[in-house]
Order: sequence, then C-alpha cells, then structure tokens
Amino acid sequence: MQVVGLTGGLGSGKSTVAALLRSSGLPVIDADLVARQVTQDPAVLERIAQAFGPQVRRADGSLDRQAVASIVFQDQQARQQLNQIVHPLVRQALWAEVARLRGSPAPPPAVVLDIPLLIEGGWHTQMDLVVVVWATPEQQLERAIARGGLTRAQAQQRLAAQMSLKDKLPHAHVVIDNSGTLESTRFQVQALLARLTETH
Repeated sequence: MQVVGLTGGLGSGKSTVAALLRSSGLPVIDADLVARQVTQDPAVLERIAQAFGPQVRRADGSLDRQAVASIVFQDQQARQQLNQIVHPLVRQALWAEVARLRGSPAPPPAVVLDIPLLIEGGWHTQMDLVVVVWATPEQQLERAIARGGLTRAQAQQRLAAQMSLKDKLPHAHVVIDNSGTLESTRFQVQALLARLTETH
C-alpha cells in the first residue's frame, strides 16, 4: 500500500482533487479534519488557551478557530507555537490510521494523506508519492475570496504566510495543474489513479 501525500495552497483546488480521489474509492485522510478532532480534547484546548489567551475560547469552551487564525496568520512565531502543540498529535493520528488500513484484510492500493503543510512540516520525505495541486497565484487569490469568509486583504495575508506553490513544485512527483477546467483536472486525476493501481 502506497502512502500518497497530497498538498497545495489556499485556493489551489486541493480539496477538489481530494474529492475526486475519494470518489474513486481511495481512502483520503484529511489532516485539517484530524486537527479539528485533536483540538476538541480539553487538555489540548487548555494548552492553546494558555499560549494565546482566553479569547481563543468561545463561551461554551470550544475553540474559536477564527480567533486563532487571526492571531497565527499575522505572527509567524505564534503559528510555529500552534504547530508545535497540534502537529505531533495530528502526525500520530494519521500514521495510526495508515497502520490500520495497511493491516486490514484487503488494504487499498494507496492511501492519500491530504496535508496542507506536507512540505513545510517535512512530511514529504516519508511519502511514497508527493502530489502538488497547482494554480496561478491570481487564481488562488480569486478562489480564496470567492469561497467566502475572507476579504482580499485577509486572503493576501494568508497566501503570503504560506509556502508558495512555485517552491513546492520541486518536491512533487506528480503535479496536478488545476488552472484549467474541471474536466482537465479530472483527466489528470484519472492518470494518477492509473499509476497508483498499476504499481499495486
């Protein structure tokens, strides 16, 4: 069973590619979803509140993700601090799921780990295949705004805080060019699936 690392950037279309892979029957594990589950743990919540202040908790005690985002996307040190709390727990949960799939009676030909910070976190060195979803910087910005919830300034700030897609490309075994039509992206995903099932 191959372990495929899927990454991209804000507005690149990584979620679209992940959905296409998932609909083909491959298991796709979303690191953001795992991070949400991890931060529901009261002990983890407490560590985040101690690091960033009581304003990151809602009245019901849950994590206010918008409040955390407004802090960490303006401050690289704060972002690193949050990553130090959350990432080891996410890593542990993801590899536990990979081990579970590998040990199942009929393991799939591949498992896809959908990880936004795949390269920044050094995860890419542990993958059998690294897939980067690419779009132009202009498309990234416009899509991030169109998705709602972000102003142009906020979208620009978040893009500036991320490693650029251009810098991620050298680490990719496969690049999915998502700057064109959905049909074009679907065709590239089919080619990736063929490659993964052929080597199974």
